[in-house]
Amino acid sequence: MTASGMDPTPLLGGPEAHRSYETAAFRSDGSLLIGQNTAPALPLFESAFNAFARGTAIRTVNGEVAIEDLQPGEMLRTTEGDAVKVIWIGSSTFVPADTGKRVPLIRVMPDSFGQERPNAFLTLGPGARILKTPHDLRGDSNGGPMLTPARRFVDGVNVIEVTPPTPVRLFHLCLERHATFHAAGLAVESFHPGTTALRDLPRDLRDRFLSMFPQISEIGDFGPLAHARAPETQAG
Repeated sequence: MTASGMDPTPLLGGPEAHRSYETAAFRSDGSLLIGQNTAPALPLFESAFNAFARGTAIRTVNGEVAIEDLQPGEMLRTTEGDAVKVIWIGSSTFVPADTGKRVPLIRVMPDSFGQERPNAFLTLGPGARILKTPHDLRGDSNGGPMLTPARRFVDGVNVIEVTPPTPVRLFHLCLERHATFHAAGLAVESFHPGTTALRDLPRDLRDRFLSMFPQISEIGDFGPLAHARAPETQAG
């Protein structure tokens, strides 16, 4: 993690488990690719697939659509009010309570961040970031909101950690540019690995990660971040 919290640091360890990842995406020629990949269950890989639980209502130009019903080509209404195209949808199945592979989820109660923010119970995964600056960083945000990991807002009352014992399907979205959009009325971000996220990866893992995104050939193709990112954990 950089001091500014702009980029996540991929965690590399010993021999890792593998996971099945499903994608629906546009190729560079505009054709649609629907596929399934088996790849390492490393945090960088998983972060592209574990932001939003099945059933999450995503605001499109035509109203709210459950995330599992979205298709590449759908136009999302951004928090700034313009429309951005979905070019990639990733999903995978996680068992939050798995021994040794715990993937806690975050349950956000209605109105936790203001009226109708969110407008219903919202279940987020580890890869979700909310467009809101945490209290301890308000002096460092230069007046603008930060993209903050949802787990940093866990308070045991309005935002709680849950570990369902049964499998949960989680999703993430990549847009034609990095942007923030509304999930159940709450401002969240589209997928972006961070500008230096692949820096320390071995070449084979870097190539394998990028191969999951048919329109992406190098990290720069994800474009700039729409907002600064808060660090993964609270300082101190």
